[in-house]
Amino acid sequence: MRTERSIWLKLESSQPCGSFKIRGIGHACDEYARRGARRFVSSSGGNAGIAAAYAGRRLGIPVTVVVPESTTDRAKQRIRDEHAEVIVHGASWQEANAQAQSLLGEQDIFLHPFDDALVWEGHATLIDEVARSNIKPDAIVLSVGGGGLLCGVAEGLRRNEWTNIPLFAVETMGADSYAQAIRAGERVELPGISSIATSLGARRVCQQAFDLARRHPIHNVVVTDLQAVQACQRFYEDQQTLVEPACGASLAMVWDHSPLLRDFQTVLVVVCGGTGVSLEQLEHWRRRLDAA
Repeated sequence: MRTERSIWLKLESSQPCGSFKIRGIGHACDEYARRGARRFVSSSGGNAGIAAAYAGRRLGIPVTVVVPESTTDRAKQRIRDEHAEVIVHGASWQEANAQAQSLLGEQDIFLHPFDDALVWEGHATLIDEVARSNIKPDAIVLSVGGGGLLCGVAEGLRRNEWTNIPLFAVETMGADSYAQAIRAGERVELPGISSIATSLGARRVCQQAFDLARRHPIHNVVVTDLQAVQACQRFYEDQQTLVEPACGASLAMVWDHSPLLRDFQTVLVVVCGGTGVSLEQLEHWRRRLDAA
C-alpha cells in the first residue's frame, strides 16, 4: 500500500481471541467474577462470544453464548473450543440477544457484547497503549457495529485528553444502523441485516454511541460489501493476516485512498480483526459481489 500520509495499524487481530473484543469482554468478566458471578451468558455474532468463552475458561466460570443463524461455523467452533456452550437462535443478533437474556438465572451474569460501561472501559485501553507509544494521530478510523468499540475509543481519547481527534465510523451498506441513525436524528432499527459483514450486524446502535455524535467529532462512512472484501484480500497480501469484512470496512478507507482522509497526515486504523473467515470465503464473496 502506497500513501502520502503516515498510516498506523492497531493490530487487534493479534489478540488471543483474534479481535479487540477480549479487551472489553475480558475486563467485564474480571469484574463480574470479582462480584461472584457463577455463569456468564452472552449473545454474539461471533467475536464477542469467542472472547466471553476465552475469559470464562481462564476464570473457571462456565459460559453460554447465543448466536444468530448468520454466525459462521468457524466462529461457532472457536467458541466451543473454549469449552463454552453454543446455542443458535434467530436470524440476527437481536433475536439471539433476546434468547440469551431469557436464559438468565439468579447468579448468572449477562455479558452484553457492546452496551456495557465495563466493556467500554476495557476497549479504552487500546487508546492508552497508543498514547504510551508517543504516537498522536490526526484521525482514527474504526468499524462500527453496535457501537462498543466506538464508545471505548472515545473513552480512551477522553481520558488521554485527545478529545479533538476526529473519528471515522465505518459501516457496510446493509449494516449501517449508525449512519442511518445520525441522518434521522434518532436511533433507528434496521428491518434486517443484508450485509455479509455480519459482525456489524446490530440493527440498532447503543444509545451511548448515538449520543457521542453530539459531543465528539465523528464522521459516518458507509462502504460496499465488495469494498470491504477487497480490502480484506489486500490486507492479507500486505500483512499475511486474515480479517473479517467487518474489519475490511475500515481498511477500505485506506486501501481505496478515501478523499475524506486527504487533510490528515497521521491516521490510526483500528484493525479490529475477526476470526470467522477464510481465504476461500473471501474469494467466494468477491466473485459473487463482482457478478452482482
